Amino acid sequence: MPHLVVLYTPNLEPQADLTALCRALCDTMLAVRDEAGRPVFPTGGTRVLAYPAAHCAVADGQGDYAFMYLNLRMAAGRTDAVKRQVGDSLLECARARLAPLFAQRPFGMTLQIDESPGQVYDGKHSTLHPLFNT
Repeated sequence: MPHLVVLYTPNLEPQADLTALCRALCDTMLAVRDEAGRPVFPTGGTRVLAYPAAHCAVADGQGDYAFMYLNLRMAAGRTDAVKRQVGDSLLECARARLAPLFAQRPFGMTLQIDESPGQVYDGKHSTLHPLFNT
């Protein structure tokens, strides 16, 4: 963890470089530091995944509307200031990367952060973390 999942209307695919957006969002997450200057997220556990909605309806259906939903799920333990910094940084990254689309078409975007306060089960198996724990 953290996992940022991006769900979007498929009409964005021809106009947006979603692979580059994912990379930029991931790099943004990895760049955030806490009050002591430590990375907020572990490199090996930071993931951004994007999916087009198989089926969707946006607004009144009378236009070629587009929408993107970004949901960051992270473990508990970060200060409110750090959570706000993460949200502001991710929203600014997405807005900058998608600015041409906002200028061209009706397009909405929502970013939400969910914190997992007390997991019932959090099983993991990874060979990614050791690559970055040096």
